Amino acid sequence: MKYILAFDAGTTSSRAIVFDHSGAIRATAQKEFKQYFPQPGWVEHDANEIWSTQYGVATEAMAAANLNPKDFAAIGITNQRETAVVWNRETGEPVGHAIVWQDRRTAAFCDQMKRDGLEQLIKRKTGLVIDAYFSGSKVRWILDNVHGARADAENGKLAFGTIDSWLIWKLSGGKTHVTDPSNASRTMLYNIRTGEWDDELLDLLKIPRQMLPQVMKSSEVYCRSENLDIPVAGIGGDQQAALFGQACVKPGMVKNTYGTGCFMLMNTGTEPVESKNNLLSTVAWKIGKDLEYALEGSIFIAGAVVQWLRDGLGIIRNSSDVEELAASVQDNGGVYLVPAFAGLGAPHWDQYARGSISGLTRGTTAGHIARAALEGIAFQVADVLSAMEADSKIKLTELRVDGGASANDMLMQFQADLLDVPVIRPAILETTALGAAYLAGLAVGFWRDEAEIFAQWRVGQTFEPAMKPDVREKLRATWDKAVSRAKSWEDA
Repeated sequence: MKYILAFDAGTTSSRAIVFDHSGAIRATAQKEFKQYFPQPGWVEHDANEIWSTQYGVATEAMAAANLNPKDFAAIGITNQRETAVVWNRETGEPVGHAIVWQDRRTAAFCDQMKRDGLEQLIKRKTGLVIDAYFSGSKVRWILDNVHGARADAENGKLAFGTIDSWLIWKLSGGKTHVTDPSNASRTMLYNIRTGEWDDELLDLLKIPRQMLPQVMKSSEVYCRSENLDIPVAGIGGDQQAALFGQACVKPGMVKNTYGTGCFMLMNTGTEPVESKNNLLSTVAWKIGKDLEYALEGSIFIAGAVVQWLRDGLGIIRNSSDVEELAASVQDNGGVYLVPAFAGLGAPHWDQYARGSISGLTRGTTAGHIARAALEGIAFQVADVLSAMEADSKIKLTELRVDGGASANDMLMQFQADLLDVPVIRPAILETTALGAAYLAGLAVGFWRDEAEIFAQWRVGQTFEPAMKPDVREKLRATWDKAVSRAKSWEDA
């Protein structure tokens, strides 16, 4: 058995990647699935479509590599983290659409929790801020708004899980209901200090404990896939999996993933760091006996702004066209795009912010808007990094990057200029899926230990900063002004 199969269950698509022992990609398959927007600020997925597309691309990737299940040592799963699925244990059917991490329908409920003085309790136990982003309030909404759901949950008939739990339930034929600490720590229901579901938090959110999955390690055998007959042996929430895939295993190492959203994580070792600058303290993974932690800055909209340029504005045909359009102008022409389509995440945490374009003139072109969209991603990352350096008291020396938008050279160069540190893109950009593959391979002895894995990490390209300090300062000051215009746009 010479290969690992990684499931990469993203926010807009399902992907499967076949990795060999050297960590190289042998085959990949991907399929987008439908996004549902039933009301402004609401975002939903069909969990059955996630399963069917994920299973479909898995078989497609195996066929593309000319392999069959007996060639695989294990399956590793990485997933969009805070999206909530509730399903019936007897029928295996979801009670409704999954509520996606971007969804803001529970913002008012979260505001009430803040007014009730619960912020410090939540932060101390979970490492999180109170926000509609996390799964807990979404599950409560489902129980309160889907007919009969609360009674069924209290009678033990319903199961809740993030996408990893849902996929493992389906892979195991409904026999296994598990998650790992990296996903559990994103629910607002899990105590990151004790490593267990927290009864006080469950009571606060009125969520029956019997709905919850068992929390296992990030690297161990959970079940054997019924259909594929391969052990399922690794789980990592997408950002934690990318941290692992980027070999950021020592405290102070930082990676940033440019996906649908943007997520910067710093490894903080075996002790959680309590943020004073609106970052999250989260579980990175559990491989041995100890939980390991990370500081995280979550940006809700990154690559999704490019999809909006494509699907919403129609100024590009393919996402990859954005770099050429942005390069058609010398600079942003004074235009700043704050992509607060789902509110602002770290370090602002403004549920009522909305997207804005500032600085428009008659001379503004589609090129300026495309450039401002890309720069808006980099500005958000710079805001998060400033907060992370203040919390950790560690000055960044390099930023490791991955995710789809990290292939954009213009964006990476602007990011290096804005941060004034080298931006390092690895030889393999698929570090999220690679991290899941590594976690699964470790569990079954495919790789001997972490040292063998991390010896495989290779630099692809380094972007050195070249911007003058006064230019950088002016750009960031104008960005701050643009962000202030986008904040508190909606009435609470």
